[in-house]
Amino acid sequence: MASRLPQDSPRSWQALTAANDIVNIFDHSDLSTIKPAREIAQKFFSYKTSDAAHSVFAVGNCHIDTAWLWPYAETKRKSARSWATQLNLMDEYPEYRFAASQAQQFQWLLENYPSLFKRIQKKSKDGQFIPIGGTWVEMDCNLPSGESLVRQFLLGQQFFKQHFGEYCDVFWLPDTFGYSSQLPQIVRLAEAKYFFTQKLSWNNINKFPHTTFRWIGLDGSHVLCHMSPAETYGAQCRPNELINSVTRHKDIAYTNESLLLFGNGDGGGGPLRSMLERLRRMENVDGLPKVKQAHPREFYKHVDQTARELVSWKGELYFELHRGTYTSQSNNKRWNRQSEFLLRDAELLSTIAHMRHPHHNSKFEYPHDEFVRLWRLVCLNQFHDVLPGSAINMAYRDSDKIYEDIFNSVAKIRKGALACIYGTSLDNSDSYNTGMAVLNATGWMRSEVITVPQSMVSQFALDEHCAHIQVSKRDGSVLAMVSNVPGFGTCLVNPDSLARSKPANSSVRVYQCVNKDSFVLENTLVRVVIDNHGRVTSFYDLVERRELVPKGESGNVFELYNDVPLYWDAWDEEVYLRESFKKLDGTNVAIVETGPILASVSVKVPISDDSMLTQTISLSATSPRLDFDCDIEWHENRKSLKTSFTWDITSDFATYETQYGVVQRPTHRNTSWDLAKFEVCAHKFADLSEYGYGVAVLNDCKYGHSTIANTMSLSLMRAPKSPDEHCDMGHHKFRYTIYPHKGTFSESKVVQEAYQFNVPLLHIPLSSTDIADVNSSPFFSVTGAPNVVLDAVKVAEEDGQSFIVRMYEAYGGHARALLTSRLHSSSITKVNILEHPMDNSEDSFHMLPHSNTVEVEFKPFEIVTLKFSQ
Repeated sequence: MASRLPQDSPRSWQALTAANDIVNIFDHSDLSTIKPAREIAQKFFSYKTSDAAHSVFAVGNCHIDTAWLWPYAETKRKSARSWATQLNLMDEYPEYRFAASQAQQFQWLLENYPSLFKRIQKKSKDGQFIPIGGTWVEMDCNLPSGESLVRQFLLGQQFFKQHFGEYCDVFWLPDTFGYSSQLPQIVRLAEAKYFFTQKLSWNNINKFPHTTFRWIGLDGSHVLCHMSPAETYGAQCRPNELINSVTRHKDIAYTNESLLLFGNGDGGGGPLRSMLERLRRMENVDGLPKVKQAHPREFYKHVDQTARELVSWKGELYFELHRGTYTSQSNNKRWNRQSEFLLRDAELLSTIAHMRHPHHNSKFEYPHDEFVRLWRLVCLNQFHDVLPGSAINMAYRDSDKIYEDIFNSVAKIRKGALACIYGTSLDNSDSYNTGMAVLNATGWMRSEVITVPQSMVSQFALDEHCAHIQVSKRDGSVLAMVSNVPGFGTCLVNPDSLARSKPANSSVRVYQCVNKDSFVLENTLVRVVIDNHGRVTSFYDLVERRELVPKGESGNVFELYNDVPLYWDAWDEEVYLRESFKKLDGTNVAIVETGPILASVSVKVPISDDSMLTQTISLSATSPRLDFDCDIEWHENRKSLKTSFTWDITSDFATYETQYGVVQRPTHRNTSWDLAKFEVCAHKFADLSEYGYGVAVLNDCKYGHSTIANTMSLSLMRAPKSPDEHCDMGHHKFRYTIYPHKGTFSESKVVQEAYQFNVPLLHIPLSSTDIADVNSSPFFSVTGAPNVVLDAVKVAEEDGQSFIVRMYEAYGGHARALLTSRLHSSSITKVNILEHPMDNSEDSFHMLPHSNTVEVEFKPFEIVTLKFSQ
């Protein structure tokens, strides 16, 4: 107190005097001097603070990272040891309150230490042990999909309700690396309304300006947010931390309260007896805030009821640090993206199979328990040190096994669902299959080039006059052009149907220029020039008669950077490292495919003596999209690899996909807040548009982006050496693509195109007896609102005879969508993400008479979940 209180304050001098007197009177060789020394301390602490003093609500915690510098298995032991210690302290200190989050850790405790779990349940009823947070783990909030965030809350809230009798109303996330602008809406839809975090106090460029504020999300939803002004979630209960709770509180004009999280954390442990003793002594002492141990809910309710009008913060809470986590551990991020979409498709198909009348009267049982298990695994791997790439190598060997388990299980589920929907020929030998169905798991019509399954190649008799079929010159596979596959529907593809198809009104070709300095890929929509280094030197829109690459500039430029951050190796990218890089020249550019439905060239890009990237650049006959398939052998040391594209487009902002929507960020560096966003997170796309035209960069597993002026960059690889010295060493595959479009982003189909790039058409081999249902009407359709996306379909949690449809408005505008389903239902209810009915929701949707169609109204970026019941 003497060192932290203002030195001209009486209380500071009193503290110094008391400390000096204690030193003078105490003699370590004479134990009788302890009593007079304590009397001096007791007299000092006997002076109480005023009624107007700042109030600190203290809560113990031990923030156990589910994996970080240890694997999942060690966390099971950490949580047991840490929580057992806290239970013992609760017996000694009846005022003690301890909060613990992450349902996954409670689940492990239930499985491995059931008697300890029962002790926690008892202390929870007594109000001392506080389950909090509402999510399965303390997840990363940048990289998971919107549906993944929904499942974090669904799984977490279900667990806490089942085992502790109530849902959590405080979203608890002290330590993660940025906060999506859709979190406020998702939190409210999960029946929570308060939010605690701490990490923004680590910002390395700008100091976040608020402590207690209303955080407003993309759609206008808001939560009451608080960040402890002590700027730690591991306080040691010392006077300086209480003083910081006052001096660093940025909103003290509006509310005179704060939270203090105390206890040893990250690796567990939690509060010590000495901390609790210090809190007792500082409970009500002149010169310090009042201290009270309490449930965090008590703090938030008090603020809600007593605070003057709080300030607001709209949009994402961008974390100005740890930007490298958008890229580190590339394969782990790829498996995450794939698992999210595979589970989406499997749940959709399983719901259809379960809810409709199956073939052969064989009832398909929706594998609810297995989906719960798989989603728990996906959510586990989205912990905020695993998915971002900042854990040790052992953690990723664990996650690799988990993803393999997910992929194998999903493949079995999907196979069973498809067999039920389309017959049993999936289990028959290939000789019985005379064609195949192509299933479109997105909500809009698609025309694309597909690869015919190897088992059916021999059945596709090739006609030299058939413009819909092409034999690959690279590997002999058969490519086929399929047209007008309905959204959430199928179409039949076999040799006869392709032969009867109308001649294609578009084709693609590739040729080398006469001077042999470049190659041209051209269809009826665009013409692209690739130079002998593999760079795009011209991208010409034939329809709009517009050149997209400025003179003297190029795209697909590979840039190799030194990547040595100041401290956090796997976590950070530094802005000053952007000032110099090495451009990598491609070699051996060669024509691979020549058309008529797909044309491509290949290029090799030497990175170093140990690393090589091989890329195939392709243009199909059906789209203006230019695809880049990358195969890389990566063995670098603290290097990062990016690809950049410079466009003849002028805009002060670029548009990036986030969960259930988009966020716009500046392309200039006018302020330090703009500069800080030199690397940002996006999901499936980033878009740069001006009036009348735009270009989007789509990807299948990358998240790190940057747009400076008219140059867009995509981060591809990193090579940090800590905490995993083997991070990203080895072989990787990934894809990205360029999608030009007429109009601004809001007028484009970028969202749909990005989905298509990540959700391939499914191939279903069929026999002649299974064809009847192939070309029937789609299982679902969304019309009247091209800005609405149907994102998820699943069977309801507590009612196996009902199903859930989740949609969202993707572009930032109002909409009135017509949703039609082939699956039978007698009633529809608007529900939240816990699948509970929402209040006052009747006006936002209604059934059209004599139909299976419901009209649904959307506000900008709104997430809408409907429950269809039989």
